[in-house]
Amino acid sequence: MVRDFYNWHFRLIIIFVFSFYGVSAQQNLQLSGKVVDEAGHALAGATVSIKGSGKQASTDQSGNYVLSSLSAGTVIVEASYVGHSSSEQRINLSSSQVLDFTLSSNAEEIGEVVVIGYGTVERKHVTGSVSNVQSKDFQKGAITSPDQLIQGKVAGVSITSNGGSPGAGSNIRIRGGASLSASNNPLIVVDGNPLNGSGISGAANPLSLINPNDIESMTILKDANATAIYGSRASNGVILITTKTGKIGRPKLGLSTVNSLSTIANQVDVLSADQVRAFVNEKGTAAQKGLLGSANTDWQDLIYKNAFTTDNNISLSGGLKNMPYRVSIGYLEQEGNLRSDMLRRGSLGVNISPRFFDNHLKLDINFKGSMTNQNFANTGAIGSAIVFDPTQPVYDPASPYGGFFEWQEGAVPNSLSPRNPVSQLENYGNRAAANRSIGNAQLDYSFHFLPELHANINVGYDIAAGKGATSIPEFAASNFANKGFFQRYRGKQNNTFIEGYLNYVKDIESIRSNINVTAGYGYYDNKETSFNYDSYNALGTVLTTPTFPDNVQQNRLLSYYGRLIYSIADRYILSGTVRADGSSKFNPDGRWGIFPSAAFTWRIKGENFLKDNASVSDLKLRISYGETGNKDGISNYGFIPSYYYSSNESQYQIGDQFYHVYSPIAYDASLRWESTATSNIGLDYGFWNGRIYGSIDAYHKKTKDLLATIEIPVGTNYSNQLLTNVGNMENRGIEGSINIQAIKSDHFNWDLGFNMTVNESKVTNLTLNDNPGYQLAAGWITGGTGNVIQYHTVGLAPYQYFVYKQVYDQQGMPLEGVYEDLNGDGAITSADRYYYQKPAPDYFMGFTTSINYKKFTLNTVIRASFGNYVYDNISSNFGVARNILNPSRFINNATSDVYSTNFNNNQYYSDYYINNASFLRMDNLGLIYNVGNLDKEGTVTMTVNANVQNVFVVSKYKGIDPELFNGIDYTLYPRPRIYSLGLNFGF
Repeated sequence: MVRDFYNWHFRLIIIFVFSFYGVSAQQNLQLSGKVVDEAGHALAGATVSIKGSGKQASTDQSGNYVLSSLSAGTVIVEASYVGHSSSEQRINLSSSQVLDFTLSSNAEEIGEVVVIGYGTVERKHVTGSVSNVQSKDFQKGAITSPDQLIQGKVAGVSITSNGGSPGAGSNIRIRGGASLSASNNPLIVVDGNPLNGSGISGAANPLSLINPNDIESMTILKDANATAIYGSRASNGVILITTKTGKIGRPKLGLSTVNSLSTIANQVDVLSADQVRAFVNEKGTAAQKGLLGSANTDWQDLIYKNAFTTDNNISLSGGLKNMPYRVSIGYLEQEGNLRSDMLRRGSLGVNISPRFFDNHLKLDINFKGSMTNQNFANTGAIGSAIVFDPTQPVYDPASPYGGFFEWQEGAVPNSLSPRNPVSQLENYGNRAAANRSIGNAQLDYSFHFLPELHANINVGYDIAAGKGATSIPEFAASNFANKGFFQRYRGKQNNTFIEGYLNYVKDIESIRSNINVTAGYGYYDNKETSFNYDSYNALGTVLTTPTFPDNVQQNRLLSYYGRLIYSIADRYILSGTVRADGSSKFNPDGRWGIFPSAAFTWRIKGENFLKDNASVSDLKLRISYGETGNKDGISNYGFIPSYYYSSNESQYQIGDQFYHVYSPIAYDASLRWESTATSNIGLDYGFWNGRIYGSIDAYHKKTKDLLATIEIPVGTNYSNQLLTNVGNMENRGIEGSINIQAIKSDHFNWDLGFNMTVNESKVTNLTLNDNPGYQLAAGWITGGTGNVIQYHTVGLAPYQYFVYKQVYDQQGMPLEGVYEDLNGDGAITSADRYYYQKPAPDYFMGFTTSINYKKFTLNTVIRASFGNYVYDNISSNFGVARNILNPSRFINNATSDVYSTNFNNNQYYSDYYINNASFLRMDNLGLIYNVGNLDKEGTVTMTVNANVQNVFVVSKYKGIDPELFNGIDYTLYPRPRIYSLGLNFGF
């Protein structure tokens, strides 16, 4: 279906292309030429316009432009480009002619207009901590989700992949997490449309349903002054995504294709078949030796494969009179390295921006739609491939389990043994389809009688629907007792909003001031429905029946907001924002939260003592304070006394009849906002006409009324767990960036960028318990029952590991079960456990460089993280002799760590398994060749790019990947190494 969608729209676009070119052919007078900088370099994307006519065009990759359908007469032609001074020429147009422009650099105008939410502001008037990444600076290669575009690009922003599965998302943290149990994800806004961050049935990652190829820029709002305008959704920062739009001028057709091959870069180090046989023959019993097979099976090699990805996009952009437009279609097909994993995505993007009444009325209509089909592989096979006996074959002619070898106990599979990993993949089906549509219409009207006053109305939606089914055949050992399994799943989301604001911008020349005032209103309705279905075995017998056919969750948010930016003498800028949010997630008596911010910016460069200094091109001091809120990631009705309907298995019998019963759910009537106060001081700088520029920021974030689910004494509520406000935490840090244009010449250019972030998080209070040693469980491990390795504790970083201090012999080997008696009571008890290290890094950094020589460009992205520690749960669970010599009539494999410890039994709480996971990773290495014009007229251009992702990792950590978000390493889907080749055509 997705292929049909792609092919049908491809034909439609071709028809459009020929139609538009037909119109162009009928036009008469035209003006053409080239726009270059002072060094003669072409300026791609510069705007050339006929003043007062509404006609304009953009330059292509070679700096060429064409303005068609012009009337004869005297006209003023203006050329402009970001970071350069505009240029005007008056000409008498009587016939088609050529007009070239040379624009001089103007460092103060670099990044002149910045999107800040509910409007834009000139870069020099920005008072908050704001970073912007343009499409030319995005990560390259096989990019399937927007979050991957800016990995390692922005100071203060950490993006950690969830693994290598198709469409896998990332954990995004801006200046550390501000919460313990509520959401720590930033708010993401696409073209003014705030996205709902919850998951979508049938999709591994909601963001993967947005085509990265449609994105023009991403702006990251980091401090409270920048984010407070978004109020209750902004404690974790805001990412503003701006998609590509069309420009007035002749139609432009763009075609791109990226084809990739991904390979598994690393595997878990386990014993070979010969090593297992030697281990069992040396240490096992006669019965255990009799279980050994003669095969040499590498289970990890069998479950993984090289995978192919193709990502193809076509776009058509231009302008009809006063209506710029852009239409794009994309098709992605991505295989996973785990066998049977597959993602297919078709996407459509439409943007039209008509202008009316001499540009007083602007209408921006944005639509993004996608359809995905996905096969989810059984990721349980990853763990099974680590432990399944390599001396056994894949297939057994006598096997009743579909011909696959399985450990069995009598006539049934051994319930304690792992399953055959190849069988787990081949005898498992989980196919899903998910559709998502994001759209909004934004109207901006500049009043004729008062053009400084704008009225803006933005109406939009984010709707999604997904469905799928999981199936296991009758003979599969993984569900042999039930004779297979089948169950459908389905969900949908319907999120709508309406926003309206007034914006007044006025220069008051008499007092050398500028005032920018915004006041607005917003209403947001989020609704999510999950459907419940019977489950069956493969024979059609009903296994379970849901109590209710569906579950509807809904919440609403009502908002009022305002912002004032006041500039004096273009040097002193004062800014203040306030937002009032009312959320249905809280009791009406405490439903509203007020989130203010204030900031001051001093443009030091504008002072007389620096104004004419040629060495200093920019110097700006920023100081800000603000408060933001958080209510995401918690239930919709946690403050309401409510009941749940018992399951079929929990009915109550009265006589011969069984009845469902209602049981109360724990609630907190005084549940209130989680709020974060942030202080920030920053310095923006630039030297030598922008050849060197960057920023330095220091920040302090204090979150109070932390939302978390905690254990409570039995009898104090209707459960032993309760969602409530539990305490406070803080983040403090320093971040900085520097960008250097090291070499700039006609044929050789070299640009470098470096950013670094130091962040420290600490829990400062847990208010529900006065005990200074009170712990809030945070991280559970695999192995045993209910083993917790991470806790939140006052005075320490969140997710601190809580372990025993391992004792070693003279040869440096850990002694099994021997730990230090830290409290000196002569016995090893739980009181001897101590807090040791954390998963979050002390500091992390990113480095980018681009070297351009004539038509070749070489670029790379390198990231590093220091002070992050990982709990090696794979070795603690599988790296012991007991794992191989299992007493339950089967043999397992083990990790090679079994030789490093000589442990017979699991020592889950030993600090031996807390490993330094600092790393240096080359994310990306690419080479681009700009072929240039393919025809004499310069209407067809081409570039070729080759790219490698996940090039190498340098780390002391012995696991497959040191970069883990939660700090617990257990059967991670390995990130692949990806080799890509891409072509881009412009017409």
